[in-house]
Amino acid sequence: MQLFANAETTGVIKLTAKNFDKKLSDGNVWLIEFYAPWCSHCTRFAPTYELVAKQLHTQRDNPSRTVKVAKIDGAAERALSSRFSVRGFPTFFLVDGWTVREYEGNRSQENLVKFAMDPEEVEPMPFLFGPFGPMGQLRSFLMRSGSWAVGLYENLTKERGMKPLVAMAVICCAGMVVGLFLIVVIGLFMMSKMKQD
Repeated sequence: MQLFANAETTGVIKLTAKNFDKKLSDGNVWLIEFYAPWCSHCTRFAPTYELVAKQLHTQRDNPSRTVKVAKIDGAAERALSSRFSVRGFPTFFLVDGWTVREYEGNRSQENLVKFAMDPEEVEPMPFLFGPFGPMGQLRSFLMRSGSWAVGLYENLTKERGMKPLVAMAVICCAGMVVGLFLIVVIGLFMMSKMKQD
């Protein structure tokens, strides 16, 4: 167990949709790379990014600012990619609490370390459209919902033996029932109260 802990403190930490929120809630600043295994730029930059991780994880110049270095497989973790509005690979973000900054400079060890330690030159993303704001959360929810619907369709057709048209009808009916339920619940909460004289 000690070996794993040391590897995580010096190397690049792998984040997924399952551990993302828990890891980022530790109070540290995070430098995150969205990559794709098929991206040649990502594979060429991987050794340099490991050096960035080692440098930032062992740096003790500013004890009040600990920067952890992580990577996310953006091709596999589409909900997280959508939440951060990733448009290409590799893409780098610095997450400090709810403040998110996107790195747009040249990819080098020196530039990324400088960006992580002194990000004030880069304007933060607006909270409303950022990954932790309402629009980012909505994009993530829609991606997860779509993945869930595709998984349900595959389960119904392959494991339950339903015909594809019947499986689609079941999913559509379930979606309409959930939608109607939400409309009724929201309507009840938003309904204006009757004035009594």
